[in-house]
Amino acid sequence: MRICGSATSGLAEAAAGILATPDPWEKAALSARTAQAWASGHLHERALPGPPPGRPARPDTPPLRPPREVPRRRIGPGTRGRIALLHALAHIELNAIDLAWDILARFSSLPLPHAFRGDWVRVAAEEAQHFLLLSERLTTLGAAYGDFPAHDGLWEAAEATSGDLLARLAVVPLVLEARGLDVTPGMIERLSAVGDNESADILRRIYADEIGHVTIGKHWFDHICAQRGLAPGETWRALVATHFKGAIKPPFNEPARRQAGMEAGFYEPLVQPAANH
Repeated sequence: MRICGSATSGLAEAAAGILATPDPWEKAALSARTAQAWASGHLHERALPGPPPGRPARPDTPPLRPPREVPRRRIGPGTRGRIALLHALAHIELNAIDLAWDILARFSSLPLPHAFRGDWVRVAAEEAQHFLLLSERLTTLGAAYGDFPAHDGLWEAAEATSGDLLARLAVVPLVLEARGLDVTPGMIERLSAVGDNESADILRRIYADEIGHVTIGKHWFDHICAQRGLAPGETWRALVATHFKGAIKPPFNEPARRQAGMEAGFYEPLVQPAANH
């Protein structure tokens, strides 16, 4: 993939090349270079001749296991729980890199605004930065990405929404990333409580960026709904009910969600009531 100097290529081609890159650190480096090439105007917006592969290339480690076989992430005075947490977050961020590039490759034939592509290039580059920050922190703690098993839930969501951009936006930024806004402040507090301010600062950086990512997802979800003559709230709830297997459950970080454009009336109708015992 040549994306520098006088050579030019397509953004979707570059995105597909990143998806085909198994090494996580090379994937992150290519993401940064591709974002720079996009900002410099070196990448055309032509579509791929066909869909990208159904799954991104992955390294041999970590092995992908059912969620119950993934190490628990309890934060205590020792490092093992923190390492397990940071490893799980690094895996999420690696998937997030691919999710952003997959949007640009898989839906490249749609007549989308230039700004849409620019927003998702930005998301991909920031997710790459998050992965590198977490990877470097794992190294400082005597560990590395790949040391623990991980699960494949995020890419399962990508597969479930591969046929419809609106469904992809409904589930990935507006369910999965929005859930990150709910849980990350608690993780920051627990890390700070055991004196791991370095890890807490990384999560603060990620949290601030993820508010922007949910904002981008909501903006383009609303934009496409308007193009199709659809009501955003009703459409989102119908798509989530169809394409997302999990539950929409509190507690919600309502201020962060509101900052990202998600008012409570948008998601609360899908909240499942607690079972009576």
